[in-house]
Amino acid sequence: MSGRARRAAKSTIRYRARVYAQPPDIGPRPPLDGSAGAAGGGGDRAVLRVAGLRKVYSELIAVEGVSFDVHRREVVGLLGPNGAGKTTTLNMILGVLSPTAGSVHIGGIDLAHQRARALAQANFSAVYASLPGNLTVAQNLRFFGLVYGIPALGLRVGELLRQFDLDRLRNTKCGLLSSGEQTRVALAKAVLNRPRLLLLDEPTASLDPAAAQTIRARIRSLAVDTGCGILWTSHNMYEVEEVCDRVLFLSRGRILLEGDPRRLPREHGAATLEELFIRLAREPLGESDGAPRMGVA
Repeated sequence: MSGRARRAAKSTIRYRARVYAQPPDIGPRPPLDGSAGAAGGGGDRAVLRVAGLRKVYSELIAVEGVSFDVHRREVVGLLGPNGAGKTTTLNMILGVLSPTAGSVHIGGIDLAHQRARALAQANFSAVYASLPGNLTVAQNLRFFGLVYGIPALGLRVGELLRQFDLDRLRNTKCGLLSSGEQTRVALAKAVLNRPRLLLLDEPTASLDPAAAQTIRARIRSLAVDTGCGILWTSHNMYEVEEVCDRVLFLSRGRILLEGDPRRLPREHGAATLEELFIRLAREPLGESDGAPRMGVA
């Protein structure tokens, strides 16, 4: 096989009768300090850089060779069916799991070598990570603010209560709030430390359409107004198209596709992003393609 043919073979993944383009090798990357960013303030600066991430449990490969960046003011969707490796990937980024191989940099800081300093640049919110229901909204924010070591905490709590329309609920116990109200409190908690990287695991999963629309707008404005980068997981392809600048399709622990959620369906012969998602979920990589045997959530 010629050198050109070998390079072409590496850049594609075969799905039974179909062939999909892999995310290309990015090649030399700009410095993590953003000194080679776009003119006008380093708008392309990576707040998260994941390189060659791998997680193996005994003989079970959960994540294999995952690499991607999230930049300032960018919302990136991490998509895939249940068991694709999304939560495992998030847990490695959060330092909950140690990767078998690969590296994670948050704000240019190596998570493996400076864990506390790296994680101080990030925060997390998920529908399953509920806040203590016996504490009021203000008490929850104050408690987590003390954990994070937030200076001028009273002022910061007041600012977030106003920003997320929670002032009237400040003395209400979180266990008595509606799902939409609880999600707003969780988001306020997640931005207490003004993170450069915000990880959101299905933040609108339990919300009605009106509440979900409000939360999507708030998340989008967080990226624009604060300059943070957001990594978002969701099974709602409508909201992914509405909110995300870029998506990564994960299957059996590997990234198969990457691109603009509004263009990817056309580029791969699908009518909608949901149709493309279903196609990828129903046609997992085979052994002959060098994919992992199995994947886990």
